[in-house]
Amino acid sequence: MKAILLSLVMPPTGFITLIIIGLLLRGRWHRLGRRLTWAAAVLLLLFSLSVVSDSALVALETDLPTTPPADHPPQAIVVLGAETLRSTRNGIVDFRPGLLTLDRLRTAAALHRRTGLPILATGGVSTEWTKAVGLVMLQSLHDDFQTPARWVEWKSRDTWENARYSARILHAAGITSIYVVTSAWHMKRALVAFQGTGLTVTAAPTPPDDPDGPDWGDLMPHASDWQTGYYAMHEWIGLLYYKWFR
Repeated sequence: MKAILLSLVMPPTGFITLIIIGLLLRGRWHRLGRRLTWAAAVLLLLFSLSVVSDSALVALETDLPTTPPADHPPQAIVVLGAETLRSTRNGIVDFRPGLLTLDRLRTAAALHRRTGLPILATGGVSTEWTKAVGLVMLQSLHDDFQTPARWVEWKSRDTWENARYSARILHAAGITSIYVVTSAWHMKRALVAFQGTGLTVTAAPTPPDDPDGPDWGDLMPHASDWQTGYYAMHEWIGLLYYKWFR
C-alpha cells in the first residue's frame, strides 16, 4: 500500500494524476481546474529536465560527515539495502540485488577490505512474496564479493527501522561507532534516522552522482530524469518528515 501511494504522488505519476484531476474539475470549477492542470503540466516538464532533477538530487549529496571522529573510530559497517530483483528459471524463484543495492554492497565490501571491520546488512521485505533484502545482501556479499557479513537485519520496512533494528543488534555486540553505507543521495535521511540510537555515525556513501557540465542537452526533456526526480523528491519529503515528525 505504501509503495502504491508513493507512486501516485511522486513524479511523473503524481503530476499526471494532478493533470487528470484538473481536467475533471474544469466543468464545475473551471478556474481551479485550469490552474491545477497548468501547474501540474509545468512541473511534469521541469522534472524531465536534467538541470532541475539533477540539481535536486546533487543537493542531497553535499556536506556529509565522512571523516571518522579521532576519539571514537568506527567499529563496524552498516550497509542499507534498496531494491531486489526477482526471476524464475525452470520453476525456481531467485532473488538478486538490484542496481542500487549492488552499488551499496560494492562500497561496503571495499570499505571492509580497507578497514577489516565487520559488516551488518539491513533490509526487510516490502511484500509477502519477496525475500528479505538483508538476506539477499548476505548471499551477494558472500557469492559476488567474497566478503562475509557478521550480522543481518531482515525485519525492517524502511530507513527508520533500518537504523533502529540495526542499533539493537550492534549495542548487543558492544558496538557504539559505525560507518553507514548507502547511496549518496539517501545518506542525509539515513543519518537522521540513526540519530538518537546511541551510535556515533560516519557516512560512507556510494560514489555521488557527478553530472557532466551544463550543456544544451540539460534543457531538453528526458524520460530518465523523471526517475532522478522521483528519487530526489522522495528523499526531500522523507528527510523533512523524519526531522519534523519522528
